Amino acid sequence: MLRSINDVTKLNNGVLMPWLGLGVWKAEGQDVVNAVKWAVEAGYRHIDTAAVYRNEKEVGEGLKNCGVSRKDLFVTSKAFKMSYREVLDQMDQTLIDLQTDYVDLYLIHWPHPELGDAYLDVWAAMERIYKEGKARAIGVANFYSEYIDRILAEGTVRPAVNQFECHPYYQMPELQKYCREQGIQYQAYSPLGGGAIFGDERIQKIADKYGKSIAQVVLRWDLQKGIIVIPKSVKQNRILSNMDVFDFELEEEDINTLNSFDINTKITCARPDQPWPEFLKEKEERMAKGARF
Repeated sequence: MLRSINDVTKLNNGVLMPWLGLGVWKAEGQDVVNAVKWAVEAGYRHIDTAAVYRNEKEVGEGLKNCGVSRKDLFVTSKAFKMSYREVLDQMDQTLIDLQTDYVDLYLIHWPHPELGDAYLDVWAAMERIYKEGKARAIGVANFYSEYIDRILAEGTVRPAVNQFECHPYYQMPELQKYCREQGIQYQAYSPLGGGAIFGDERIQKIADKYGKSIAQVVLRWDLQKGIIVIPKSVKQNRILSNMDVFDFELEEEDINTLNSFDINTKITCARPDQPWPEFLKEKEERMAKGARF
């Protein structure tokens, strides 16, 4: 049973990664600096950012002034560029912006299947970054199993992590199973469904049973399923609340109930093989019909 925010999991290359971290997608300016500061003060040691978020400089400022040694922090960033040379250059800029010599985890942010197998060239760059010590571990985000299969077949380093949208309404159980079998740690971004879980009376009923909030129940559900979580917030009270998930354990029946809420619906991002305009249109149509998300 996970009992502390200090608990970690061992990745397939031996690197230790905290189970709970702070996400900063869509956060800007001083809000990012403050969020990182508050999180580290509270006990978080895992911060997740990306070049495309355009806030790595603010994350770097927060980390520099957080009062905790760099070696005791776990910092993730992601490459969005899709060529070998561009990824190497983006990594160097990320290190400058984060004010660090390395990141603990570097991910390919998106497979861009419309570009064919370009992600294989990107993975070659990731392997070079890893071997040069600029990243302690490398992995992927938003990758289906077929994309990972190509990396396993043609690369020399096994991805350590696959970060994917994951919440009660979008669970991808077969992809989770695949990653477990391949020794790849599954990680949830948007674990709270971009706020869509709030107001769900079914989850509230479970939360009432444990004297917890809806967010705490869903984060605990992920953790008990072996999924790393990085809930995003720039509010100090939410940052503190999101870490208050280590003093209880969900019963199996409640885990199974949450599992049953899966409707295979992405809420915050398009599917990896889906054009964003199509995703936004689908979302608008759902909400026009009265759906909450």
